[in-house]
Amino acid sequence: MKIIDTTPFQDANGNINVIARVQGTLKYGLNWYPELEAQKKVIPQLDRLLDKGYVLIRNFILPNSEIIVPMVLITASSVSVILVTPVKGHFEARGTEWNNLINNGTPVPARRNLIDLITKLTRAFQKYLERQHIHLSVPIEPVLIASDPGAQIDSLRPSIRVVRSDAIKQFATSIMQARPVLRTESIYALGDRIVTPKSQEELQAEAPLQTDRPVSRAQAIFNASEGDEFNPDELGFEFNEGEEAQQQPPTREPNPARPRPAAPKAKRPMGMTRNQLILLVGMFIVECCVVVAGAAIIFFLNQ
Repeated sequence: MKIIDTTPFQDANGNINVIARVQGTLKYGLNWYPELEAQKKVIPQLDRLLDKGYVLIRNFILPNSEIIVPMVLITASSVSVILVTPVKGHFEARGTEWNNLINNGTPVPARRNLIDLITKLTRAFQKYLERQHIHLSVPIEPVLIASDPGAQIDSLRPSIRVVRSDAIKQFATSIMQARPVLRTESIYALGDRIVTPKSQEELQAEAPLQTDRPVSRAQAIFNASEGDEFNPDELGFEFNEGEEAQQQPPTREPNPARPRPAAPKAKRPMGMTRNQLILLVGMFIVECCVVVAGAAIIFFLNQ
């Protein structure tokens, strides 16, 4: 399997040092690094199971935004947008709901709705493809993979594909057994085309990239459910870890002659969320303690 790794803040050897880890956490949220580590558990399994003719794009940043698409798996039969999560515990995936199961199995909405998150990431990725004139003949499927065996997930007709850690092999097998639509050369060309976006001038001068066959009915339904124009700000919640409120679609004003004024957006100090500021302050305090302790040790040694 060909792996195209575009993970930010990592060095040439694929490592992320402490400073880069802090920078990435401040920019992309508290879940950024744990999910990177979770990917490292899943990618080798997929690499062993899926031999040649497959492409995996890791942590692709959509142009003109800070939206990271965690993993894109391109196969002969489908394109999967995959979110790998390291969560532990008992969960329920019901429709578009992602719940914690507590006590005697009572469902409680999780603070972070992973189903909603991967659905929106998939939609953003598809909008990116459309703007790059990349027209697929295979469906784009949102997939949630739990990397930890301690995650027990009850799937009740979820709106996305949910894969537990012990079902990764079955997931890969289903991909290999699906009816192929794309040729191997088309898969590799598509992977390279995705990670090298073209300017508007280049797009106007070239023909759209069209894969082998017309779009399936499932893909047409997904397209119809997307709405009109995509605004990257609509996915801003995914980087606001710890903020309970998510953006809601604006309500339709009954009297179009007197539109309701838009509520002003709350300003964030230095452009960071509350949890990111807490992390930054905590790191500053720890660093001060280390400096003071070092100075004290030097002082007593010189006595």
